[in-house]
Amino acid sequence: MNEKPAMVPSGPDERRDTLGNQAHDSSRGGQRNPSGTGSSAQTGSRLSVLRVVGIGLALVAVVVLAVGVVWSRQPSTFDVAALQAETLAGFGGRPVPGTAVVAAAIGVGETLLDKPGGFLFNDITPPGLYLDNMPNWEYGALMELRDSVQALRNDFSRSQTQSIENVHAKRADVKLAIDPSSWMLPSAEDEYRQAIDALRLFMRDLATGQDGSASFYTRADNLAAYLAVVEKRLGSLALRLSASVGDHELTAALVPNVDDGNAELEEVKTYGGGGSTTWHLVDDIFYEARGYTWALLHMLRAISIDFADILASKNADVSIQQIIRDLEGASKPMASPIVVNGHGYGLLANHSLVMASYISRANAAVLDLRILMQQG
Repeated sequence: MNEKPAMVPSGPDERRDTLGNQAHDSSRGGQRNPSGTGSSAQTGSRLSVLRVVGIGLALVAVVVLAVGVVWSRQPSTFDVAALQAETLAGFGGRPVPGTAVVAAAIGVGETLLDKPGGFLFNDITPPGLYLDNMPNWEYGALMELRDSVQALRNDFSRSQTQSIENVHAKRADVKLAIDPSSWMLPSAEDEYRQAIDALRLFMRDLATGQDGSASFYTRADNLAAYLAVVEKRLGSLALRLSASVGDHELTAALVPNVDDGNAELEEVKTYGGGGSTTWHLVDDIFYEARGYTWALLHMLRAISIDFADILASKNADVSIQQIIRDLEGASKPMASPIVVNGHGYGLLANHSLVMASYISRANAAVLDLRILMQQG
């Protein structure tokens, strides 16, 4: 019968060695666990930081987009007569002829600079950097403001061709001539602000009689010269707007004298010889036209005040009111967030053609009014 060998009890030294090995293994295992936990914590911390950064960037993008939407809204119209009275009250002047026209120019200039977002055409940072609708609107309004101030300097404030021009009208015209994209040394905003200050000085001298060189002549030939410029501006805008569909017959129906060589030359220069406007320029032209008609609306309201006697003597009250109504239609608020460029009787409208229709009607009325001023 086989007997199992007897187990020899381990001595105290062997037991201590065994316990020491177990403790060493336990300590090594304990060292491995904290290392794994720390690595996981670091990874989770990095993910948390990335998540916070991503959420922050998303919030910034939403805020920038929201601000861009607010800044892209067209400013509301202002009351020319009320602005005239408010400005005259500042220096105790009288509402003599010419103060309404100058007040309208001041109001347009202040709107360009003080509307939400300020002047955006020369912005180099978001959200103004990526906006294009409002900068084009500003350019259209600025174009009309320049025409009005230039007419004030060359025609309205001078009795004849050899008369001395007013220094404030000259300064306003020069300051408005700066490139609107200039953003420093000098910035366009600073130059335009100085032009507005010069217009205020001209209005003060005109209303108070402090400076005899400040005059405003409400003559039919002066108004006809200004209307000739307006007629060309409106004709050009109507042509560019109607070219959004590339239909020459439709363009000829909307724009008078479209078959003239000058009109064809302008189309070649603007669109590179193509039949229709490039898709990314459709909204640019649309908002430029909106800005010009918005500014022209206020100027013609002012002209109806300052030139009331001349217009009545020429039986031209109906003509100028027709122009104002058409410009009001062209300046109506838009319900659509984008400029739609439909064709024919399709599902989508064509906002450019709607605008071209209003501008063409206004252009025809401006032509009639100019003829009345020259021959009526």
